[in-house]
Amino acid sequence: MKTPWWFLHKTPLALLLVPVSWIYFLCSRVVFLWRRMFEYKSRRKIICVGGILAGGVGKTPIVRVVAKYLDAPVVMRGYKKSAKTGNIGDEAMMLMRDDIIVHVGHRKSNIMLLNRQAHDTGPIVMDDGMQNPTIKKDISIFVFDQSIGWGNGFMLPAGPLRAPRKGVGRADAIIVIKSRVKKRNFNLPSNVPIFWAENKTVSPFKRGERIVAFAGIGYPKKFFKSLDGVVTTRSFPDHYQYTDEDIEYLLKLAKKKQAKLLTTEKDWVRLSNDTRKKIQFARLETHIAPEFFEWIKERLNVNDKTKR
Repeated sequence: MKTPWWFLHKTPLALLLVPVSWIYFLCSRVVFLWRRMFEYKSRRKIICVGGILAGGVGKTPIVRVVAKYLDAPVVMRGYKKSAKTGNIGDEAMMLMRDDIIVHVGHRKSNIMLLNRQAHDTGPIVMDDGMQNPTIKKDISIFVFDQSIGWGNGFMLPAGPLRAPRKGVGRADAIIVIKSRVKKRNFNLPSNVPIFWAENKTVSPFKRGERIVAFAGIGYPKKFFKSLDGVVTTRSFPDHYQYTDEDIEYLLKLAKKKQAKLLTTEKDWVRLSNDTRKKIQFARLETHIAPEFFEWIKERLNVNDKTKR
């Protein structure tokens, strides 16, 4: 689905949905507490990278950087699997393209499987899962986008928050992705370490070339604004599975505009092999402040010493 337009603004519709959001949260909290009774403690350190907002904050690129730095496998649900993505999901495909070992499916089962590999003792990175109480996390890292902040400040379905804002206080660290446009009233707790990250979109085309950009991600406007030479754009729902008709339309649109088609890597991996030859993607380079890597190394050592 497309990210609801009211998620970033306090509209009358969002205000009307506030009572529903509290009912939804209370029900989900009951389920959370029940599932927590079956929490599993891994012998290997679990680093959970997620967030308090639903989708679109740039979590997977952070997972990629952390997993590559630690040479760690990634466990993830694999949302919106399809034959085009090898039935593992677009985010998993992105990570695997960087030679990261990815285990898709039920997170708890996959972590238990990795634990049985006695020769492996390094950490495991869990993509998302802050709302999954069946797995004990050793390190929880919340990701935010500076341009989105808290969204409109309301919980689902009135806004993008999965829980009240104070829930971010249980994070061990926060990574904020910088943006030229900053969301107002985006204040984070002072008792949690905060690290900054930057995303750079690298286009395969020369500067000045005309581009028709399309994307099916949480907040496609972020992608469009990061590009030069865009003459028109097309947005699709997050994790959208493109049809032959969609691709034919986009190719015709690009021809009409005398432009080249460009999309995100996340969208590109959802295309068929033949279509990938006709369309290119913009590579996203993510850089996290060096202080973060010093912090996570120290945190893992502290955890090891505590366990002894």
